[in-house]
Amino acid sequence: MVRFSKPLIAAMVLAAPLLAGAAGIAAAQIRPPSGLASGNFDPAQLPEFKGKVTQFTLSPRGDVDGLILDDGTEVQVPPHLSNALVFSVKPGDVVSIRGLKARSIAMVSAVTVTNVASGAVIGGAQTGGRMEDMAKMDVSGKIKALLHTPRGDVGGVLLEDGTVLRMPPPEAAKQATLLAVGNTIAARGVGFSGPLGKSVGVMEIGPSADKLTKIDMPHHRGPHGEGHGPEGMMGGKPKPMMHQ
Repeated sequence: MVRFSKPLIAAMVLAAPLLAGAAGIAAAQIRPPSGLASGNFDPAQLPEFKGKVTQFTLSPRGDVDGLILDDGTEVQVPPHLSNALVFSVKPGDVVSIRGLKARSIAMVSAVTVTNVASGAVIGGAQTGGRMEDMAKMDVSGKIKALLHTPRGDVGGVLLEDGTVLRMPPPEAAKQATLLAVGNTIAARGVGFSGPLGKSVGVMEIGPSADKLTKIDMPHHRGPHGEGHGPEGMMGGKPKPMMHQ
């Protein structure tokens, strides 16, 4: 049997809460506690971040899924806030965000978004975008910023003209050299274009339109419910494949 001295045992007892606290903080930085999503949490207890909105980000289905602030911060918004967000906030507005900030990238998972000028706190229900509004698209442009999943993985890019490109994180990792800020790229896929912006679910990508490479589109749900196939990038549930 291994025997520990009393001072060592005391040190271990004192260290245990600190280690547990560190583990809890790390977990929170990966994804918010379930209470945040369910509404059983006071957002005022969360850190506050302020900035001016430069644009919305969209899913390829046309749903608003976040904001880009003027300092480059990417703000991810839960689905139940999306509809109210577009009625209460517009580019140029200064917003106050309560949520959790990623450790190593400029990204905030928002629980509430407040328009500082009007005082409106954004909330409400969301209805999904219409599948019939989607269309095949070819786009090209220079990369302005990388976009991320709630887990912090690169899941797309923002072009300088405001177009959002979404792709499965494993495929974005394979294309890491191509997906660098300042690079010019071309992509083909399906998406949505409207008054709030343009977003494309990428199926082919390359340095130019005549050098496109198809990306793998696995049809499964991720461990946190995110889809990794075309339907997942669109923000909907996987659908049975149609056989002709």
